[in-house]
Amino acid sequence: MHQENVLKKVIYLAGGCFWGTEKYLSGIKGIIKTDVGYANGNTENPTYEEVCHNNTGHAETVRVVYDPEIISLSFILSLYYDVINPTSVNKQGADSGTQYRTGIYYVDDTDIEVIKNSIAELQKQYDKPIAIEVLPLNNYYLAEEYHQKYLDKNPNGYCHIGRDKFEKAASAVDFSKNSH
Repeated sequence: MHQENVLKKVIYLAGGCFWGTEKYLSGIKGIIKTDVGYANGNTENPTYEEVCHNNTGHAETVRVVYDPEIISLSFILSLYYDVINPTSVNKQGADSGTQYRTGIYYVDDTDIEVIKNSIAELQKQYDKPIAIEVLPLNNYYLAEEYHQKYLDKNPNGYCHIGRDKFEKAASAVDFSKNSH
């Protein structure tokens, strides 16, 4: 019997309200699993209310588990950049506050070079400095269950990402990988 050994990698992406960012990323071919939570803050196990009102330092973040045989980190980042304003500080869409900052939080030091090169390329498209925080992941706490797959459960829920972007993400293919 042949057992496939799927190598998985993980990256944590903060892109404003995590409902839309999670829905967007979850539709991309090669992304195995997504969930939402609070990253790189200074309190343990924060609630949504605490993150919104108590200055916990956490960012609304999506944990992205992906198959590097199907999709590269640089391709994931290029799609992520498509749904954020990378020069905006602590604000995405109608949401503002430090919890809505943009960030790329890594757990694998080999990802640093890919991330830095990707941001350098992105910077060439903007006059203003790129405001995406790039840091190692210090902590990540899973958000409450009602936030998980929120827009699947609440299709008319607020989202700063247009539906056209969801469709574009779902049909995106990383041609740098051999398609199966």
